[in-house]
Amino acid sequence: MPGGRGVFDVAVHVVVVGCGRVGALLAQELSRAGHSVAVIDKNEAAFRRLPRDWDGLAVVGAGFDRDRLEEAGIGRAAAFAAVTSGDNSNILCARIARETYQIRNVVARIYDPRRAEIYQRLGIPTVATVTWTADQVMRDLFPEHTAAEWSDPSGQVRLVPVILPLSWCGRRLSALEEATGGLIVMVARDGVPHLGAGDLVGQDGDVVHLALAETARHSLEEVLAGKPDEPRQGRGGR
Repeated sequence: MPGGRGVFDVAVHVVVVGCGRVGALLAQELSRAGHSVAVIDKNEAAFRRLPRDWDGLAVVGAGFDRDRLEEAGIGRAAAFAAVTSGDNSNILCARIARETYQIRNVVARIYDPRRAEIYQRLGIPTVATVTWTADQVMRDLFPEHTAAEWSDPSGQVRLVPVILPLSWCGRRLSALEEATGGLIVMVARDGVPHLGAGDLVGQDGDVVHLALAETARHSLEEVLAGKPDEPRQGRGGR
């Protein structure tokens, strides 16, 4: 949350379970944004990742131990993040924060994408590390293909950046939504973002950010390679 407090207009207290690289970085970013932070980790040596001038709380213990949670100030916390290296521990901690302490803003780091989907359905926001990392690598390896730039924790919805093929230039981009069953979130044209598609007419160089179901993503390249049935529009159209 560099440069601001994110979704919070005022400083709040945040509890972070896990002081690995992710947890330590998250704690520092939250602190820089003006929030008070307590970090819990069962390994006291892990707190060495925090800066020497760290002014937050460092609590040694398990993130699902009620006494340690109370010591970390969970009773006054507005947000909670479980980012240890264990999926089971993260989910247990997140459920305690959500169900016992009624914290609304809770997130758990999950390595197994299948588990992430299950817990997402239970109402626990998750970050599926493996899925996110794989998508990022695919984008860098094959930038010309349709690797997702974002996916929801369940992996069922993807946001895919598409470099508009010449065959789609001069045609209404709403036809791309109809062909894929997706939704155009934004079109980048000449460095200027345009939200939504509306009656926007495709131009050479457009980058279309398309949200669509994972099941439809595999046929997206076939759709892009095909020729739309809609007649061409003039380049002056929006």
